[in-house]
Amino acid sequence: MDAQGRGRADDIDPADQWVLNPNTGEYELRLGPSAPQSGVPSPRKPRSSEAAPPARTRTEAPGRSRPETPGRAVPQPRRRRGAPEEPLPGRRGRRPAKKASKSRKVLLWTGGAMAFVLVAGAGAAYFYIEHLNDNIASVSDDGASTGGFSKDKAINILLIGTDKRTGKGNGSYGDAGSVGHADTTILLHVSKDRSNATALSIPRDLIVDVPDCPTTQEDGTQKIIPGTQQVRFNTSLGQDGRTPSCTARTVTELTGVKPDNFMVADFNAVKTLTSAVGGVEVCVGKDLDDPDSHLKLSKGVHTIEGEQALAFVRTRHAVGFGGDLSRIGLQQQFLSALMRKLKSNDTLTSPSKMLDLAEAGTKALTVDSQLDSIGKLKDLGLELGKLNTKNLTFTTVPVIDNPTEKVKATVVLNESTAPQVFDMIRNDVSFTAVKERKKKEAAAVAARLKGTKAPASEVRVRILNGGAVAGSAQETLSWLQNEEGVTKSENAGNAPAPLAKTTLEYAPAQADQARRLADLMGLSGSAMKPGESVTNDQGLPAMTLTLGKDFEGAGVSLTAPDKAPEGVQKSTADKVECAK
Repeated sequence: MDAQGRGRADDIDPADQWVLNPNTGEYELRLGPSAPQSGVPSPRKPRSSEAAPPARTRTEAPGRSRPETPGRAVPQPRRRRGAPEEPLPGRRGRRPAKKASKSRKVLLWTGGAMAFVLVAGAGAAYFYIEHLNDNIASVSDDGASTGGFSKDKAINILLIGTDKRTGKGNGSYGDAGSVGHADTTILLHVSKDRSNATALSIPRDLIVDVPDCPTTQEDGTQKIIPGTQQVRFNTSLGQDGRTPSCTARTVTELTGVKPDNFMVADFNAVKTLTSAVGGVEVCVGKDLDDPDSHLKLSKGVHTIEGEQALAFVRTRHAVGFGGDLSRIGLQQQFLSALMRKLKSNDTLTSPSKMLDLAEAGTKALTVDSQLDSIGKLKDLGLELGKLNTKNLTFTTVPVIDNPTEKVKATVVLNESTAPQVFDMIRNDVSFTAVKERKKKEAAAVAARLKGTKAPASEVRVRILNGGAVAGSAQETLSWLQNEEGVTKSENAGNAPAPLAKTTLEYAPAQADQARRLADLMGLSGSAMKPGESVTNDQGLPAMTLTLGKDFEGAGVSLTAPDKAPEGVQKSTADKVECAK
């Protein structure tokens, strides 16, 4: 293309070819002497067969009139508020030509181009978002979720990886003819304040009870798939036509945590997502050669993507004890690396990677019906983006070998530690040492629990049921009077409104009684609410104990654990660990 074709001839700067048309107040392109142009065209006249539209009129402010010009009225150029009024065209005085500054030329030129890009880009963005929406596959949550995550609450997302051989090049992976079992399952809990998160892996060979599952069929009808007891966890998906909502119900049955949403990924998700970000960096502590998963890596650090990344998360014979629990550790290492790459500047500042990631993510995942648009996924991504990877902890449901098996093939819950892990997630307790949170909790406990404790016989309390199972108030009353010596206690019936957590309200003069009752019931400092006393049936001041939905029975401690139990393996997403 020659100079004129590029808009620059005879050393004329393109910005100089844009001039102000005084009749319209707009900048227009005027080519130089090398390409003479006609004058500015007048407004288009109506066809002879058409009636001319009436001229627009404007009501003038009092005391102001506008000079008339012959023929059709032309609106005056708009001017900035407060700027002096300019003379009309034809009455202007000539002023010396002033060469525009270089910066202004650039602003005019790039400003026009940018306006075009923004207008064109807005249209393209709309169609691209619609395209991404079309990529998203969704299935009904069948009432197994909370109805979707909330921005002002803790978030629980169930991530399910299936072993179904779908997609190009996946025929040699997974179980031949698999209906798509829950091969890899992670419950991701993100704290209410977004300061920390826990990714809890659930072993596929864990023995669980799968509950009855109301399931939406392809024709829209409902079918209840009967539950089964004492079976592998992975059969909660695919088996007997079970959908992801059945896996969600099984997780709730197991942990007591009801997922807000779920996502399902097949083998292609690992391949496409890693390729979209240009690979993830992993470390192996020894040479790995697994013919079953097709993984072959030398000792050291490697960047893997595509088929090699899938082989990495599928291998189990080459690491640890060669079982599923060893593979879980490898998958957690891989997800940590992927999380670091997703949050790195290398990814966030690359438009091509972000577009590839959006394309790959929307194609690779099947989501529940409450998360079925790019807008909802974007909102979830923004919430997860607030998290610092150093406070994302990976851990696994504590298990032991199944004692009923001679040849160990399955595992069962470790009843000494698993309930505490589930309780921490239900109560939004971090597995990492989030300093500010620990300081606040420690201060509350120190201020309310430290000090003298009144004898149990002097504790006066009225007990209300505020969301616990029916009969809990009477059960607690009997336990306090008969086993703990709190004889000055009474059942006050139901609370006016349900509470999520058990509380004890007391007046300042009853603090020593409150500390005794808190000690007996295992109440935390945050459960103790300094306030006012009430009058009991004897006309004496008493405290108010309201049993909330967290109440599990008389004598069961209500203090949530503040750290993971001893022996529970955990790692954080900000650290690189080598597979062994």
